[in-house]
Amino acid sequence: MLPKAYEPGSTEDRIYHMWEESGAFTANVKSSREPFVISMPPPNATGQLHIGHAARMSVEDIFIRFARMQGKEALWVPGTDHAAIATENVVIKKLKDGGMKDPRKELGRDKLVAKIAEFVEQSQGTIRSQIRKMGSSCDWSRERYTFEPALNRIVNEVFKKMYDGGLIYRGHRIVNWDPKLQTTVSDDEVEYIEEKAPFFTFQYGPFEISTSRPETKFGDKYVVMHPDDKRYKKYKDGETFECEWINGKVRATIIKDEVVDPAFGTGVMTITPWHDTADFDIAERHGLEKEQVIGFDGKLLAPIAGEFAGMKIEDARPLIVEKLKSKGLLVKTDENYVHNKAVSQRGKGTIEPQIKLQWFVDVNKEVISTFAPVGATADKQSSRSKKAKKTTAMSLKQIMHAVVHHGDITIIPDRFGKTYFHWIDNLRDWCISRQIWWGHRVPVWYRGEEIHTGAVAPEGAGWEQDSDTLDTWFSSSLWTWSTLIDPKLTKDFSLSLEEMLKQSPDYQKFHPTSVLETAYDILFFWVARMILMTTYVTGQVPFKTVYLSGLIRTRDGKKMSKSDPETVIDPLDVIPKYGADALRLSLTLGQGAGADSRLYDEKIAGYRNFVNKLWNASRFVLMQCETIGVNPHTVTTYEVKSLADKALHTALQRVIRDVTKCLEEYRLSEAGERLYGFVWDYFCDWYLELSKGEPNPELLVHSLRTILTLLHPFCPFVTEKLWEEVKQSTDPMLIVQPWPFAEDEKFPEEHVYLQTIIGVITAIRKLRSDHDVEHGKDVSVTLVTKEWVPLLESQESHIRRMAKVESLMITTGKFKPAKDMVSAFLPGIEVHLSLAGLIDLEKERGNLTKEKGELQKYIAGIGSKLQNKNFVERAAQNVVELERGKLKEAEEKLQKIEQRLKSL
Repeated sequence: MLPKAYEPGSTEDRIYHMWEESGAFTANVKSSREPFVISMPPPNATGQLHIGHAARMSVEDIFIRFARMQGKEALWVPGTDHAAIATENVVIKKLKDGGMKDPRKELGRDKLVAKIAEFVEQSQGTIRSQIRKMGSSCDWSRERYTFEPALNRIVNEVFKKMYDGGLIYRGHRIVNWDPKLQTTVSDDEVEYIEEKAPFFTFQYGPFEISTSRPETKFGDKYVVMHPDDKRYKKYKDGETFECEWINGKVRATIIKDEVVDPAFGTGVMTITPWHDTADFDIAERHGLEKEQVIGFDGKLLAPIAGEFAGMKIEDARPLIVEKLKSKGLLVKTDENYVHNKAVSQRGKGTIEPQIKLQWFVDVNKEVISTFAPVGATADKQSSRSKKAKKTTAMSLKQIMHAVVHHGDITIIPDRFGKTYFHWIDNLRDWCISRQIWWGHRVPVWYRGEEIHTGAVAPEGAGWEQDSDTLDTWFSSSLWTWSTLIDPKLTKDFSLSLEEMLKQSPDYQKFHPTSVLETAYDILFFWVARMILMTTYVTGQVPFKTVYLSGLIRTRDGKKMSKSDPETVIDPLDVIPKYGADALRLSLTLGQGAGADSRLYDEKIAGYRNFVNKLWNASRFVLMQCETIGVNPHTVTTYEVKSLADKALHTALQRVIRDVTKCLEEYRLSEAGERLYGFVWDYFCDWYLELSKGEPNPELLVHSLRTILTLLHPFCPFVTEKLWEEVKQSTDPMLIVQPWPFAEDEKFPEEHVYLQTIIGVITAIRKLRSDHDVEHGKDVSVTLVTKEWVPLLESQESHIRRMAKVESLMITTGKFKPAKDMVSAFLPGIEVHLSLAGLIDLEKERGNLTKEKGELQKYIAGIGSKLQNKNFVERAAQNVVELERGKLKEAEEKLQKIEQRLKSL
């Protein structure tokens, strides 16, 4: 017999070890089953997983367990990301905290990289343990790491392929420079923080120009305006003039360009091509000179900055303004100007656009002649080519657009498709080089004017490798397919990339993957780049479906952040307290695709209660079996006897059908909520209670087996434990148990009949509750109906027992309720309950009337406060929301009191 209470702590580790040892997680590459594949978004190897990772693991495990139980060859590839900038920052900070002033200088490249590798190895062990704690049924035999030697070979091969194909180039382009971390960062790694700063308007010759960054204006010698701006019609493109400026007179040139917004400021601007992306583009279009004003250390340069050279931007800015003012060139200052300040997502340093010699991926160059699978077998080549969109001279940007537009990839929810296309349409060349040491080093060597690219260093003396490393997203964008290449093949440098793909059984069987699940906030960081790189290198899409999950927020809707520890919930703190199953349920139910959700202790505790409810229901079933002498392990057939049995049989087929359809369509929350309601309300609260009067242990066992199977993807630990108690002797573990199929509904009418009985019992219970009838007291009830008499009479014993009815009269004639009766009206049935001897009606009316008056005063007070604009505007948002919540709660309570008074 099961213990009275479920103890997750003593169960979960044993169950997970049993699964892992059985080989249930390991996919068979030689099977003929339909593959279902997920590449786990690799968490950064920088320490512990957070609650967002736990949410990702929960959703992906539901997908993979469902597919496995459906009989598919399910593969979930786990792994970790070397997370270049993030990991290097963490280790350097640790070394500084340990006493080092400058770890890079003191250790040198090789020793620092070794220190980081040591830290990563320790972190990976922690991460593996946490993934296991969540119940993730991933294939540990195929675990990969973005910086392992095999994947380094693949990264280098891809770089060479793209370089040889004209898609990777080195050039002086404007980039996002982080002076704090001393490296470039991609457009998607830049955050924008709203900031209030002075907005200055200066006299520049005959024009007024406005800027919030006067420190960049030393070298400005081009004045740009819209060609159709009538205010400046008399000025000609290319015309020059001389004017006084920061450090003396300058000769300026007028440029006409349609990019200028005539409505912004004065409609005229000077440009700083070295330190502004839009200005750089203008300079490129018109062939203008570019001059650096701010150094890579964030200080003003000599000789262009004159007396301000060597100063930090923040220190120099007010002095520059003061100098321009002294020259009579300051026209006005707007102290309330609000703009977006660019900062590095990782280092939080202010981004300074700089022109720098870097490596880029060209997303606009139309050099891809076809889009067809690479390294595929003849059969797969033929089948996939039917879907391939054959075109002439496509760019990477065009391919990224086409595969989603034509349906090769489906994005869930589809509203993010518009976001994706908007990003693609505005995509710039991708800067892939970083000035850090941890990561895949750019596979390029130089010797004088000679350049060598490839996976192997060139022979001969005098070669020096490029000191930069590749953007983390370059290697992780290859994740879905590089992880399926046989690592042994990567050691054979005689093999080309295409040959490695063709000779790797995992790649041939399991790519493209089935679904990518990730948070919507990295749609551009990672998802789009995987599409970009995979379609180019392999000719396949990386995945068929993208499932975008929402973010996990606090009770108050705040984003959980390491920078604000109070907002963070640690999965390893939650699991010992509530169990992994409760945490998984709280992270998946009530959260549709792409929608944020809030997580807090009470919510997790609520799902722990559901797990306990399931446990207690199972104990009840086993006790019924023991009482009647039925061994649940030998139950192979069942009969449906009573009305409740027949209704349950129909309800089971419907829940199987509904849950299966929801899971197949990736509607996880809807599937989970359907199961939750069925188990808690229908099975536990109704069928089990009804079965006490007419026990049917064989059907109880069958129903519980079905419920456990359907719930297993959501809460695998408790269902596997309970499965051990009720499965047939020859059944496998639940993790590999076949998914149930819905049978034809044999008793649809009986299902309706039982709902009618449930309606009657519920109505009587509500009348009792609404009028404070003591739980232990029996009541007298009259049911008036014409069409349901035989049904009600056949179920009279259940009505009496479950609604605590002592006197039950069922009549078809006209019935006039007594004054001490309260009533409810159902379709075809009147329910009248006598309160005689149970409560004092006059006293009840008086108490309710008094409570109504007090509540109306309370509502008026809160309403007055919320109508006060000063309160709403000045009070903290959470305080205002609290008052609104109080008002809503009070109004609902008032409505119930009025209903009770009306019924009296």
